[in-house]
Amino acid sequence: MTEHQPEQPTGPENPGRTGPQDAGPSPVAGLAAGYAVKAGLHRTHDGQVDVLRSAGGVQGIAESIVPGLVFLVAFNVTRELSLSLVAALASAAIFTVVRLVQRRPLTQALAGVAGVGISAWLANTTGKAEDFYLPGFFTNGAYILAMVLSIAVKWPVAGLLFGFIRNEGVEWRKEPSRVKAYRLGTWIIVAVLALRLIVQVPLYLMGTDGLAALATTRLIMGAPLYILGIWVAWLVTRPAPKTAPAD
Repeated sequence: MTEHQPEQPTGPENPGRTGPQDAGPSPVAGLAAGYAVKAGLHRTHDGQVDVLRSAGGVQGIAESIVPGLVFLVAFNVTRELSLSLVAALASAAIFTVVRLVQRRPLTQALAGVAGVGISAWLANTTGKAEDFYLPGFFTNGAYILAMVLSIAVKWPVAGLLFGFIRNEGVEWRKEPSRVKAYRLGTWIIVAVLALRLIVQVPLYLMGTDGLAALATTRLIMGAPLYILGIWVAWLVTRPAPKTAPAD
């Protein structure tokens, strides 16, 4: 998905920069900025993280929630797995059509259709309705592994994402206190992802009896919990305010 290059705001967390740094960002900083954009992270005009937009906005959140909700309702009403899977796929496809009409980028919608398609294929293959939610566990686990590895190699993901928004680039790596803060921020996001697995895997193992609870927790612990985790990580990694030099 192509995004416009964000403005470079100034402020308490984004002080104006003068001197050699005005010549342009370093190649590594450019890579960090590109990573943040690809991760879907956005900032407001005053240099704060735009949490709602980073979660895909209202439409993006709906695209992530509605197919699972449609599947749950359809299955509870009809008890027909195939029909419920088709309904979920159809709801995901509708969002793609809506984006086409709006002439908006299709990346998120197509990714959603692909994700629902894989889930539907797996559930249809095994004949187990709960397997509709199984691929999400592997995706969640992959994110956890990637973030833990980023901490281990001292390139915490929170630093790559938030450093772009705060105009820090990758300069934060030169300050041990900032590295420590971004490690903590990354651990917070990891904790959010791990909490999903801790709560949802036991419900999945209950089979059909746990399906309603599993689907409900997937909705609650999806975009809403993600937004909360990103916001807390942002607050925790906020740099200390700069003090004015004494006269």
